[in-house]
Amino acid sequence: MTAPFRFPRFFVTSPGPCPYLPNREERKVFTELNGPHAVELNDALSRIGFRRSQGVAYRPSCTGCSACVSVRVVTPEFTPNATQRKLLKRHGDITATVCRAWATDEQFQLLRRYLSARHPDGGMAGMDEDDYADMVEHSPVDSLIVEYREPGIGGAPGRLVGACLTDRQADGLSMIYSFFAADDASRPGFGNYIIIDHILRARGAGLPYVYLGYWVKGSGRMEYKIRYRPIEALGPGGWSRLSEDDLLAAAPGRGPGQGPGQGPGQGKD
Repeated sequence: MTAPFRFPRFFVTSPGPCPYLPNREERKVFTELNGPHAVELNDALSRIGFRRSQGVAYRPSCTGCSACVSVRVVTPEFTPNATQRKLLKRHGDITATVCRAWATDEQFQLLRRYLSARHPDGGMAGMDEDDYADMVEHSPVDSLIVEYREPGIGGAPGRLVGACLTDRQADGLSMIYSFFAADDASRPGFGNYIIIDHILRARGAGLPYVYLGYWVKGSGRMEYKIRYRPIEALGPGGWSRLSEDDLLAAAPGRGPGQGPGQGPGQGKD
């Protein structure tokens, strides 16, 4: 006999500075993911805009602001555009391997390089080995690490140039956090390559979506998340597909009829 499902208790954080938009405050609502129904609860919450961080599911709950929008790529209909096809070709020598969610020193050193290059003043800049192990290994759901390596020599593993902590959900893959050799000029656009690989990986597994976390309207750091089409956004009426006009109008500093810009690359969720 299984234990009865218990409705989760939700909590709200105190307001703090928004990391994406100036002169705004952020606040989150969250609940713990534990017990025998953690997987089902995480799946259900992800469909209404929650994200997982270790044993917690959270979503923005900011007063007077709704800029953070959950987005997911529709994998069966995804077709790489010209730029994305070039990325796939450029990085065609890369080998991607699905590993269990277990932290390694090699991954941590790559993360340190990534944070130093892309987010030196971010909230994760002070992360140490134990913090990284907690992020990767303390998961109550089906999590994995996808490692991206260059060709090895003599059968040895090649250089690690990218990794992504990913949750496998009932309806798709949820990209929790990715990092890569952002300071390596020989691997341009590698964060975007990791996303494309996840989309193709999910489609091959028959999973209809890749969850990309929150797209922050008005933040250039988050513009990269709407480059993958078709893409759906979560609104008051549920998930709906963003039209081309929606995407053009949402690009920072642009209006309808203007071409989309080039965002700065992979960022946090």
